[in-house]
Amino acid sequence: MGLTSLMQRRLAEGGGPVRVALIGAGKFGAMFLAQAVGSQGVRVVAIADLNPQRARDACLGVGWSETRIAETRIGDDALAAVAADDVEVVVEATGDPAAGVRHARAAHRAGKHVIMVNVEADALVGPALAREAAAAGVVHSMAYGDQPALICDLVDWARACGFRVTAAGKGTKYLPSYHDSTPDTVWDHYGMTAEQAAAAGMNPRMFNSFLDGTKSAIEMATVANATGLAPPPGGLGFPPCGVDDLPHVLRPRSEGGQLTETGTVEVVSSLERDGRPVFRDLRWGVYVTLEAPTNYVAACFRQYGLATDASGRLAAMYKPFHLIGLELNVSILSAALRHEPTGTPMSFAADVVAVAKADLEAGRTLDGEGGFTVWGRLTTARRSLEDGALPIGLTHGVTLRRAIAKGRVVRWADVDIDESADAVMLRRALEAETRATLGF
Repeated sequence: MGLTSLMQRRLAEGGGPVRVALIGAGKFGAMFLAQAVGSQGVRVVAIADLNPQRARDACLGVGWSETRIAETRIGDDALAAVAADDVEVVVEATGDPAAGVRHARAAHRAGKHVIMVNVEADALVGPALAREAAAAGVVHSMAYGDQPALICDLVDWARACGFRVTAAGKGTKYLPSYHDSTPDTVWDHYGMTAEQAAAAGMNPRMFNSFLDGTKSAIEMATVANATGLAPPPGGLGFPPCGVDDLPHVLRPRSEGGQLTETGTVEVVSSLERDGRPVFRDLRWGVYVTLEAPTNYVAACFRQYGLATDASGRLAAMYKPFHLIGLELNVSILSAALRHEPTGTPMSFAADVVAVAKADLEAGRTLDGEGGFTVWGRLTTARRSLEDGALPIGLTHGVTLRRAIAKGRVVRWADVDIDESADAVMLRRALEAETRATLGF
């Protein structure tokens, strides 16, 4: 039965709408609130934000009435919102990995489903969080509308149809020089001033993470860990590619493509390396490339209009846009009504390690994702553990013990870190378990 039918049946039987607590009223949260206010099957009963007035302003800005706002608990205590008896589903949309871990674990303990918009936390310790949720009998889900969940949906579609997936990922705006971008330079790349960005409510650190490659690495790590697709060992290649060329570019190098191997994640750039726009780019979308198992199926690909490579055996399916919070109800209803996630971390196969953006002196305090000091590079979990690399999700507010040259990976041994922090302990446990599994 479809989600709409399940929702209507629940309402008809007197169950009422699915009751949701939202943590974090930024752009994703605001877009969800805009859609939730008109959704019969979803009711936001609590909103937690470090700035409650920002949350109220967000509600007003997306069309909530004063009466609706007054009927909703709005405050700064996320754990209280999670613990409330009338909450069924917690949407974690803070973007702070340490906070995300804390909130998700509290929700699991309270028997609440978690929709993890906070992809940073999932990249850091997602498999451990998903196991805890399963043990508690609740769902830990990626957020539909965000690109990782949409990619997982395409991969699941392809595999359910019996196709071999050769690659999956998304599009973004990328040039190699963007790895050096900082919050002070980010708006130049977006063609706007800092004042214009501020007026639009755009966070420079968040948008810098999109630009410097960190967010792409984090999202592809979660996709790899949810689908079993491999991360490129040397990091994402960001090949320039439009939708018509997906089957040509996203095939192994041995066949003339850009992949290190088949069955991997990759992000395609909407810019050629000289800065020219790619024709029919996929900047806002997601894709999966797949292989026809027989000549008959390859012929069907051509007959039904799929873009294929010259052989006709490799084809692509894509979705050109994603609408983040406007699509989040799919995850909420799936968790509450089907007890199914829209993608969830299954294994620790991919990681995102911190790389110095500049020469960093001993005693320098790192400022985390989207900041001035480090960017995140995708790699395999094995390589990360062999190198003793520090995950990007633990780089905010830690101090360097020694100098790190630009372009070098930051390691655990290079920083002073609070080993008693919840996120650190969970990550350490995940690493120890993975080392034992891999035999080193």
